[in-house]
Amino acid sequence: MTTRNPGAQHVESRLMRESLVDKGVLAATESAVTSILPDVNVIQIGGRSILDRGRSALLPLLDEIVANQATHRMIIGVGAGVRSRHIFSVGLDLGLPTGALATLSAKDSAQNAYMVSCLLAKHGFVYLEAPFVVQLLPAMLAAARGAVFNGIPPYALWEHPPLIGKLPPHGSDAGSYLIGEVFGVRKVIFIKDVDGVYTNDPNINPDATFIPSISAGDLLKRNLATLPVEPVVLELMGRAKLMREVQIINGLVPGNLTRALAGEPVGTVIRA
Repeated sequence: MTTRNPGAQHVESRLMRESLVDKGVLAATESAVTSILPDVNVIQIGGRSILDRGRSALLPLLDEIVANQATHRMIIGVGAGVRSRHIFSVGLDLGLPTGALATLSAKDSAQNAYMVSCLLAKHGFVYLEAPFVVQLLPAMLAAARGAVFNGIPPYALWEHPPLIGKLPPHGSDAGSYLIGEVFGVRKVIFIKDVDGVYTNDPNINPDATFIPSISAGDLLKRNLATLPVEPVVLELMGRAKLMREVQIINGLVPGNLTRALAGEPVGTVIRA
């Protein structure tokens, strides 16, 4: 017969005997959320739109990041590029599932992130793998002005199946947005090769109308044929607790990042 330890303390909780999938219980957990890094900015550099263009596109952008280093603390997310598209093509032909494709794509994004971190190393930026973003990011930012990470979230084999097709829905845009949401950062800025969101692809349709500001819900309802940001980001914004605004800018235009960091109306602003 086991004797209960009279000195043991039991922590009473309103959740202890409840099902954590009960809708009423879930609703009762709603509460204020604390911003962990409210003065930090997440800058997402597109792999195909910026990295794949080489030094002519990337180096001026990195110079602008460094120029803002003294004023704005930044963590740089980096996306996958053309190599992922080659991987997807081969993987789809071989019948690989979504989780396997996501695992392969993350390798490309990690290579791009490492290259960017090497170029920024002399300015004190460090490269952090996904586990160390959780463990070391605040410490690194206390010692340096910035960090670089692989933008693709580490769902890997546990990637969510997409509604349409087989391509992984959570790419580097989603990963960078989720970092911003978790840490409650000041801004999330997506750096692309277009000025922002249009009603159609401006490279194909010169009559496409530019959209300077829109809500994530309204943008989803429009069901546009193409977007400069992953659609899953808009879905995530609908459930946001902290990161209720993102900005899409053209990184090929000098000064756009500086203006966005200063809060100026450049590019497209999407609000939750």
